[in-house]
Amino acid sequence: MREKKTDGLGFVETQSVVLCHEGLPLDSGETLGPITVAYETYGTLSEKRDNVILVCHALSGGAHAAGWHEGARKPGWWDCMIGPGKGFDTDKYFVLCSNNLGGCYGTTGPSSIDPATGKPYGLSFPVVTIRDMVNLQARLLDHLEIPSVLTVTGGSMGGMLALQWGVAYPERVRSTIVIAASHEHSPQQIAFNEVARQAIMADPAWNHGDYYGTEGPRLGLGVARMVGHITYLSDSGMQRKFGRRLQDRERYGYDFSQDFEVESYLRHQGQSFVERFDANSLLYLSKALDYFDLTQGFPSLTEAFERARGPYLLIAFSSDWLYAPEQVKTIAKAIRRAGGDATYYEISSDYGHDAFLLDYARQEPLVRPFLARVYEAAEGKHAGANAQ
Repeated sequence: MREKKTDGLGFVETQSVVLCHEGLPLDSGETLGPITVAYETYGTLSEKRDNVILVCHALSGGAHAAGWHEGARKPGWWDCMIGPGKGFDTDKYFVLCSNNLGGCYGTTGPSSIDPATGKPYGLSFPVVTIRDMVNLQARLLDHLEIPSVLTVTGGSMGGMLALQWGVAYPERVRSTIVIAASHEHSPQQIAFNEVARQAIMADPAWNHGDYYGTEGPRLGLGVARMVGHITYLSDSGMQRKFGRRLQDRERYGYDFSQDFEVESYLRHQGQSFVERFDANSLLYLSKALDYFDLTQGFPSLTEAFERARGPYLLIAFSSDWLYAPEQVKTIAKAIRRAGGDATYYEISSDYGHDAFLLDYARQEPLVRPFLARVYEAAEGKHAGANAQ
């Protein structure tokens, strides 16, 4: 991997807007509104409004995709890919990222105040789906007067949102970049999410979702994150990073304290996650992942992609066993069977699923020419239309 760039976007701010005053119809049959949406933008919107890249975040991400917030210790979660001269070049493109419906970083979710009661929604918040999240993002684009996007992209859950965009709003998407994602959750993926949910709900402090104003289910949420984090890594990556090295000791303790470095690492990940994420949001967002099935309403995956337009770039990582390369390859094959343009790359990496966040040096050379091709094609269409 290359050395991280020191130049970037500098300080950025999260914006918010209240949408869907009349209510957003949900897949569950319920209606939710009004809805506050948190979002950030980077770069300059062109006069033609044709240079927009919609970035969708993963399960625990948020609208803060790049740049720095005042007083923060880290930049946005994809700062390595978004900024001047980076993969998603803000000198050329206008990048937009919003917090997903059901989240806890500014967009309405279970921790938000229900205007009908004046208290947090908790479990009275309706179950939401990937399609609901995309429908809300479409409302945000309407508010910002952005008719279509040059590309929609994301990794993991963000990749599923990108896939849903291409099928639900084909007229608004000129290209799609999907990274380390699947068109549906496998039984194993559902199983890991269920273990995480049960860890939260088994914590007495969860209190059936009504824990706001208290410390909440810190132990359960910490364990849930530990389980999830194991799926983000690879066996070879964990061997390289930890091996069987002991943590702050020279011999086994023969007790249930921390013997190994990997134990210390997982506990740290769990504890730090508790400080920044809402347990109920993890329940809702993980359930949305499990419900996701791009073939819903279509006889097959191929027929779902018959609606899609524009080229697809699909990226997988060799050691990713959460969203294995074969799952990404299945998507590429279905697009091609539907007559679409799909370019598939498998990057050799031992970072596991986390590679979409870490192995940016090998993603940039794939993303740059793809975006340039789509942008130049769009410019060519504009020039042709003006000449007629």
